[in-house]
Amino acid sequence: MADNQEKEYLTQEKFNELQKELGLLKSEKRKEVADALEYAKSLGDLSENAEYQEARDMQAKLEHRISHLEQVIKSAIIIQPRHSDVIGIGSTVVVKKTGDSKERTFCLVGSEEANTTEGKISDQSPLGEAMMGKKGGDSFVCCAPNGDMHYKILEVK
Repeated sequence: MADNQEKEYLTQEKFNELQKELGLLKSEKRKEVADALEYAKSLGDLSENAEYQEARDMQAKLEHRISHLEQVIKSAIIIQPRHSDVIGIGSTVVVKKTGDSKERTFCLVGSEEANTTEGKISDQSPLGEAMMGKKGGDSFVCCAPNGDMHYKILEVK
């Protein structure tokens, strides 16, 4: 693996989802775009053909997404749920912000899989980075754009 290639940490579920999407894009979606290009070409003068330009834009976006997915899949490292008291990718962590009575539960995942509405935060996010390597009972500071936030780790699952 090249030094400049980023590793993508993915759960098996997300890895399978991306492989399925890639297969769909390379088969059905490429055919749809090719058909749209052929139709647009049949309309004549390509320099003033809005359908042709739109089909070319669709093709560029599709090929960019395919390239991105291929890179992510190629560099994927499948993470397993962690069963360790030290926080790392795959850990589920219960934290409480200082001055807040509400407990929050997060699962640390790779950046491709992060989804805050599902409680999945990236290991590269400010909060994720601040938690890495900590243990239950530890306190830490998260440096966020709005200022420093202080947290206590209640539990590492």
